[in-house]
Amino acid sequence: MPQIPDALTPDAIRAALAHVDDPELHRPITELGMVDAVEVRGDGSVDVKILLTISGCPMRDTLTSTVTAAVRSVPGAGVVRVQFGTMSPEQRAKVTATMRGTTSAAPTIAFNAPGNMTRIYAVASGKGGVGKSSVTVNLAAAMAADGLTVGVLDADVHGFSVPRLLSVTGRPTRVDQMMIPPTGHGVRVISIGMFVQGNQAVAWRGPMLHRALQQFASEVFWGDLDVLLLDLPPGTGDIAISVGQLLPGAEVLVVTTPQAAAAEVAERAGAMAVQTEQRIAGVVENMSWLPMPDGSRLEVFGSGGGQRVADSLSAQLGARVPLLGQVPMDISLREGGDEGLPVVLGHPDSPAAVALREVARGLARRPRGLAGRSLGVSVA
Repeated sequence: MPQIPDALTPDAIRAALAHVDDPELHRPITELGMVDAVEVRGDGSVDVKILLTISGCPMRDTLTSTVTAAVRSVPGAGVVRVQFGTMSPEQRAKVTATMRGTTSAAPTIAFNAPGNMTRIYAVASGKGGVGKSSVTVNLAAAMAADGLTVGVLDADVHGFSVPRLLSVTGRPTRVDQMMIPPTGHGVRVISIGMFVQGNQAVAWRGPMLHRALQQFASEVFWGDLDVLLLDLPPGTGDIAISVGQLLPGAEVLVVTTPQAAAAEVAERAGAMAVQTEQRIAGVVENMSWLPMPDGSRLEVFGSGGGQRVADSLSAQLGARVPLLGQVPMDISLREGGDEGLPVVLGHPDSPAAVALREVARGLARRPRGLAGRSLGVSVA
């Protein structure tokens, strides 16, 4: 009988498995309590039992391959057999508490915790049809492509479109009271569209809309995000008010077109931030012009709307609200939305993509204030 190397021990196997992350939770499986048993047999083969959070886990095959590779990295390991079980409700509750970083699995809005450094931008518009959702997903995709960890919360419950725009077809994975959002192009996404059949309409009023936003903010495990973007419904209704209540640290990003009528309505959307005492990050002017073959610009919707909104909001706030960028009309932007491939990824050199990427990088570089952060000092 071959001699088993001294290095091939259950402890060595567990140490190797500490480098295996759960593909959905993005944390080591040993830290999550998923490694239930490890047995080294006399012939050098290894049996590992992994507990899944749910019985129908879609990542079972991925876990099998990563666990097998980790065990085989231990000197002397032979055949690896991976078996799966399912966590008990108590074990799932512990996973939820571990992920939330608390002693309780009860959902809370982590973005409001002292010291949280996630930048939150609520993308708003006065009226529909100005390209607010397209701007949101392209900013998110551009930031993710630059290496940031980004999430998009589709708060437009009645007119949800983010899943299509980011080509997200999956549903969240539920672990106890926690939902793991699916990803599209490196962006974590949650939307009411993931919970309805087909193109079913959502006919909800104020309290239900508030509760949906509250659940998406507290029961979704977003992880350690650099940036969270909220795609708000147009106007100044229930969701805009709820954002101010539930995520008071969110900054408002106003999207408008150059048209005077659209700009007037956009000013009202920005003025809502004044009432909810939220900061306005700036204004993005979409559909600014149509580039012509001869290099000239055709201003289809007029000009000056974005700057007008920025100037008006600056006067109301008594502080400068910048015009962050002007995004030209671009057929590749529309095509990317239909295909679920943001233009910043599909046509990165197009005029619209260049403008959107500049806005995204400007927002990502903005310094964070010290409000709510521990300075590590104490009174002597």
